[in-house]
Amino acid sequence: MVRRRSLAFVGVAALVPLVASAASAQAASGSLTVTTLGRHGGKVATTVTVVAVPSGQTYSVKSGKRISLPAGRYLAMTDIYESATDGLGTDTIGAQVVKVSGSKSVTLDARKGKAVKVSLDTPADVTGPPRISAQVCAASMDMPSAFSAGGWNDEGSLYAIPNSSKLLQFGYLAQWSGDDSYVAVKKTTGIPAAPGGSFKRSGLATMRFSVRSGTEMGTQVDTALQAAPKTDDCTTDLMAQVRDDNAPYSATVHLTPGTWQPRDDIVGSNGDDVSGGFPKLRTVKAGQSLTQSFGRAAWGPMHNLPLLGQKSVTLSADALIGDLDIGGDWGDTTKETVVLSKGSTTVKKQTLTDWRIGPAEFDARIRSAGWYRLTVDAHRYRPGITFPAGMLSPRATLDWHFKVADPAKAIVAPVFLTRFLPTGLNSHNQAASNSTTTVDVTAGRASQGPDIKLTKVTAKSVRVWSSADGGKTWKAATVRHSGSAWQATVHNPASGAVALRSEVTDSAGDRSVETVYRAYAIG
Repeated sequence: MVRRRSLAFVGVAALVPLVASAASAQAASGSLTVTTLGRHGGKVATTVTVVAVPSGQTYSVKSGKRISLPAGRYLAMTDIYESATDGLGTDTIGAQVVKVSGSKSVTLDARKGKAVKVSLDTPADVTGPPRISAQVCAASMDMPSAFSAGGWNDEGSLYAIPNSSKLLQFGYLAQWSGDDSYVAVKKTTGIPAAPGGSFKRSGLATMRFSVRSGTEMGTQVDTALQAAPKTDDCTTDLMAQVRDDNAPYSATVHLTPGTWQPRDDIVGSNGDDVSGGFPKLRTVKAGQSLTQSFGRAAWGPMHNLPLLGQKSVTLSADALIGDLDIGGDWGDTTKETVVLSKGSTTVKKQTLTDWRIGPAEFDARIRSAGWYRLTVDAHRYRPGITFPAGMLSPRATLDWHFKVADPAKAIVAPVFLTRFLPTGLNSHNQAASNSTTTVDVTAGRASQGPDIKLTKVTAKSVRVWSSADGGKTWKAATVRHSGSAWQATVHNPASGAVALRSEVTDSAGDRSVETVYRAYAIG
């Protein structure tokens, strides 16, 4: 096991306050030196986070080093980590409220730390102590979790130094592992004299993770949960690993009621994190059960539609192939050819990629109203890795035909994206040989941002085809309209994979054709 020296959180990085070094503190009229002592009483080198109250100005300084500061009130927070080579392998989280005026020195003494004890009526298959992640935060800030210091360890090796100040907040996440996982989170104002708590399984909710294989750019899928309270507090982004294994697999987590952020990270053939994302937040109540899916076929374009206005046609050419159970901007990197034409005239043709450079944008100037055609041919693209053999959804194409009434008017083009969800597949996203698969088909128009008008466009007809030879020939599927969605009946071949194509038209004649190659497999 690799020992992390401190917690690393995801989700608030863009909001972390400016960190100033000791040398850069301006208008200094005082100084602060923080000494950190270990559980044996000797000095331990740590990095101390110093937060000004109430401004939130944040400084980072090595323990024992003097930092020049403006006079005022500060929080000094750290995790005193003593490695196993020192004979302990412990973490002690501590904080002090310090008034700086002139030269000030304080000590954070791990010997004053109290063990963080968390209990649960665990089943017999849970034999070890819980793993606990904990942190101390600046309670008075709008986002306490962005002003924090913490660490993690097994129960019995994690301590916190009590401090009743209302300027501090303490949060922890405890995880027990057996056949299932059990996760509990709690926060308090100040650091309690007896940090921890007691939980009952009867008061927990259940989240089942269903991770399929075949669609991802790597075979290893690391799933996790992060606490995501509706109002940021000292438990925000504390993380519990669900399972890190080759897909397919399933895992069950029993967790305290509240709001949680599921996530997955996909590891490529070179060992790098090459994909993954954050599905929608899940809020659960005691006794409630729900399922979080990852990797279900078919992956495809996620949400971007062409934008019209200012005499141009613009398309953000990212998230063109991704896990639609995750949504958002969490698509895989692709390389695509985008072509805008009017009649037989090519207005613009461009090859783009969002690999390493972030979102790629196609922008073509148009001079007149009329009918336009925009095509996109996207292939998954990730130099430096080898895709798994037989990877599904390696390619997706879009063919939009739409009318521009006023080239200067800013609107979303009256076209659609399709989601294909083949039902009855196994955990490898395979249908049985020579079987029939019902494919749920949804035609949607996702919001393109608060400042972009999304006009109401209704799908008049939806047609679906399937191909068993990589798109050389296509067979029409029987399509039945059911509520706001459609169901297509696809007759499967004896082996190989099935490509899916849809055509969505509206009453004005606008047409959207979407194709996903190797949408699902036969096995």
